[in-house]
Amino acid sequence: MSAGRFRVRAAERKDASLILAFIRELADYEKLGDQVSATEEKLLASLFTEPAFAEVLIAEAVADNGAMEAAGFALYFHNYSTFLGQPGIFLEDLFVRPAFRGLGIGVGLLRELAKKTVERNCGRLDWMVLDWNEPAIDFYHSIGARRVDEFMPYRLSGDALQRLAKSGQDG
Repeated sequence: MSAGRFRVRAAERKDASLILAFIRELADYEKLGDQVSATEEKLLASLFTEPAFAEVLIAEAVADNGAMEAAGFALYFHNYSTFLGQPGIFLEDLFVRPAFRGLGIGVGLLRELAKKTVERNCGRLDWMVLDWNEPAIDFYHSIGARRVDEFMPYRLSGDALQRLAKSGQDG
Protein backbone atom coordinates (compact mmCIF):
# COMPACT_ATOMS: atom_id res chain seq x y z
CA MET A 1 0.00 0.00 0.00
CA SER A 2 1.44 3.36 -0.99
CA ALA A 3 1.19 6.33 1.36
CA GLY A 4 -1.20 9.07 0.33
CA ARG A 5 -3.14 7.00 -2.19
CA PHE A 6 -6.65 7.14 -0.82
CA ARG A 7 -9.92 8.98 -1.24
CA VAL A 8 -12.75 9.90 1.10
CA ARG A 9 -16.36 9.79 -0.08
CA ALA A 10 -19.85 9.99 1.38
CA ALA A 11 -21.39 6.62 2.15
CA GLU A 12 -24.29 5.35 0.08
CA ARG A 13 -27.10 2.86 0.78
CA LYS A 14 -25.06 0.10 -0.85
CA ASP A 15 -22.43 0.61 1.89
CA ALA A 16 -24.66 -0.55 4.77
CA SER A 17 -22.96 -3.94 5.10
CA LEU A 18 -19.52 -2.29 4.92
CA ILE A 19 -20.48 0.23 7.61
CA LEU A 20 -21.70 -2.60 9.82
CA ALA A 21 -18.40 -4.43 9.27
CA PHE A 22 -16.48 -1.29 10.28
CA ILE A 23 -18.67 -0.92 13.40
CA ARG A 24 -17.97 -4.52 14.40
CA GLU A 25 -14.22 -4.16 13.77
CA LEU A 26 -14.12 -0.97 15.84
CA ALA A 27 -16.10 -2.61 18.65
CA ASP A 28 -13.72 -5.59 18.65
CA TYR A 29 -10.73 -3.22 18.79
CA GLU A 30 -12.34 -1.39 21.73
CA LYS A 31 -13.09 -4.73 23.45
CA LEU A 32 -16.82 -3.96 23.20
CA GLY A 33 -17.84 -6.41 20.50
CA ASP A 34 -20.53 -7.97 22.69
CA GLN A 35 -22.36 -4.62 22.80
CA VAL A 36 -23.05 -4.32 19.06
CA SER A 37 -26.72 -4.83 18.23
CA ALA A 38 -26.67 -2.82 15.00
CA THR A 39 -27.94 -4.53 11.86
CA GLU A 40 -27.92 -3.56 8.20
CA GLU A 41 -31.65 -2.88 8.47
CA LYS A 42 -31.15 -0.50 11.40
CA LEU A 43 -28.37 1.31 9.55
CA LEU A 44 -30.49 1.66 6.42
CA ALA A 45 -33.39 3.02 8.49
CA SER A 46 -31.29 5.59 10.34
CA LEU A 47 -28.54 6.61 7.93
CA PHE A 48 -30.23 6.60 4.54
CA THR A 49 -33.75 7.92 5.15
CA GLU A 50 -35.14 11.43 5.60
CA PRO A 51 -34.25 12.70 8.02
CA ALA A 52 -30.95 10.88 8.32
CA PHE A 53 -29.89 10.67 11.95
CA ALA A 54 -26.20 10.43 11.10
CA GLU A 55 -23.84 10.53 8.13
CA VAL A 56 -20.85 8.42 7.18
CA LEU A 57 -17.62 9.05 5.32
CA ILE A 58 -15.80 6.08 3.79
CA ALA A 59 -12.06 6.06 3.10
CA GLU A 60 -10.86 3.88 0.26
CA ALA A 61 -7.19 3.19 -0.37
CA VAL A 62 -5.61 2.23 -3.66
CA ALA A 63 -4.12 -1.24 -3.43
CA ASP A 64 -0.92 -2.18 -5.23
CA ASN A 65 -3.04 -3.75 -7.98
CA GLY A 66 -4.89 -0.44 -8.49
CA ALA A 67 -8.18 -1.61 -6.97
CA MET A 68 -9.90 0.46 -4.28
CA GLU A 69 -10.15 -1.19 -0.86
CA ALA A 70 -12.30 -0.02 2.05
CA ALA A 71 -9.84 1.32 4.61
CA GLY A 72 -11.79 3.26 7.23
CA PHE A 73 -14.85 5.25 8.15
CA ALA A 74 -16.14 8.17 10.16
CA LEU A 75 -19.73 8.29 11.44
CA TYR A 76 -20.99 11.69 12.65
CA PHE A 77 -24.11 13.72 13.38
CA HIS A 78 -25.12 17.25 14.28
CA ASN A 79 -25.42 18.50 17.83
CA TYR A 80 -25.97 22.02 19.14
CA SER A 81 -24.03 24.34 21.42
CA THR A 82 -26.26 26.73 23.31
CA PHE A 83 -23.18 28.64 24.48
CA LEU A 84 -22.05 29.24 20.89
CA GLY A 85 -25.57 29.53 19.51
CA GLN A 86 -24.43 27.27 16.66
CA PRO A 87 -24.71 23.69 15.56
CA GLY A 88 -21.72 21.43 15.91
CA ILE A 89 -20.72 18.02 14.66
CA PHE A 90 -20.16 15.04 16.93
CA LEU A 91 -17.88 12.32 15.62
CA GLU A 92 -19.31 9.08 16.97
CA ASP A 93 -16.84 6.69 15.36
CA LEU A 94 -13.52 6.97 13.56
CA PHE A 95 -11.81 3.76 12.53
CA VAL A 96 -9.02 2.81 10.15
CA ARG A 97 -8.34 -0.84 9.52
CA PRO A 98 -4.93 -1.92 10.91
CA ALA A 99 -3.46 -2.67 7.47
CA PHE A 100 -4.09 0.95 6.43
CA ARG A 101 -2.86 2.78 9.51
CA GLY A 102 0.04 5.18 9.13
CA LEU A 103 -0.98 6.23 5.60
CA GLY A 104 -2.73 9.46 6.62
CA ILE A 105 -6.22 8.03 6.28
CA GLY A 106 -7.32 9.01 9.80
CA VAL A 107 -6.15 12.57 9.19
CA GLY A 108 -7.86 12.48 5.78
CA LEU A 109 -11.18 11.47 7.33
CA LEU A 110 -10.88 14.15 10.02
CA ARG A 111 -9.85 16.77 7.42
CA GLU A 112 -12.99 16.00 5.38
CA LEU A 113 -15.09 16.21 8.53
CA ALA A 114 -13.43 19.49 9.54
CA LYS A 115 -14.28 20.87 6.08
CA LYS A 116 -17.92 19.86 6.53
CA THR A 117 -17.93 21.44 9.99
CA VAL A 118 -16.68 24.75 8.57
CA GLU A 119 -18.89 24.62 5.43
CA ARG A 120 -21.98 24.04 7.57
CA ASN A 121 -21.09 26.97 9.84
CA CYS A 122 -20.73 24.67 12.83
CA GLY A 123 -18.87 26.01 15.83
CA ARG A 124 -17.00 22.88 16.84
CA LEU A 125 -16.19 19.25 16.20
CA ASP A 126 -16.43 16.98 19.25
CA TRP A 127 -15.73 13.32 19.98
CA MET A 128 -14.79 10.97 22.79
CA VAL A 129 -11.97 8.47 23.12
CA LEU A 130 -11.52 5.57 25.51
CA ASP A 131 -9.05 6.49 28.26
CA TRP A 132 -6.81 3.48 27.52
CA ASN A 133 -6.53 4.13 23.77
CA GLU A 134 -3.11 5.80 23.79
CA PRO A 135 -2.52 5.55 20.01
CA ALA A 136 -5.77 7.45 19.37
CA ILE A 137 -5.06 9.99 22.12
CA ASP A 138 -1.59 10.64 20.72
CA PHE A 139 -3.04 10.99 17.22
CA TYR A 140 -5.68 13.48 18.37
CA HIS A 141 -3.09 15.56 20.21
CA SER A 142 -0.90 15.56 17.09
CA ILE A 143 -3.63 17.32 15.08
CA GLY A 144 -4.22 19.94 17.77
CA ALA A 145 -7.24 18.47 19.56
CA ARG A 146 -7.50 19.00 23.29
CA ARG A 147 -9.12 16.97 26.02
CA VAL A 148 -12.16 18.57 27.65
CA ASP A 149 -11.78 17.74 31.34
CA GLU A 150 -14.65 19.88 32.58
CA PHE A 151 -17.31 17.44 31.40
CA MET A 152 -17.97 13.80 32.25
CA PRO A 153 -19.99 11.67 29.84
CA TYR A 154 -23.23 10.15 31.10
CA ARG A 155 -25.54 7.71 29.39
CA LEU A 156 -29.09 6.53 29.88
CA SER A 157 -29.96 3.39 27.91
CA GLY A 158 -31.65 0.03 28.06
CA ASP A 159 -34.00 -0.68 30.97
CA ALA A 160 -33.15 2.58 32.74
CA LEU A 161 -34.11 4.57 29.63
CA GLN A 162 -37.35 2.63 29.30
CA ARG A 163 -38.22 3.14 33.00
CA LEU A 164 -37.66 6.89 32.83
CA ALA A 165 -39.64 7.19 29.59
CA LYS A 166 -42.59 5.39 31.19
CA SER A 167 -42.40 7.03 34.62
CA GLY A 168 -45.22 9.38 35.52
CA GLN A 169 -47.50 8.07 32.76
CA ASP A 170 -49.95 6.50 35.20
CA GLY A 171 -51.12 9.59 36.95
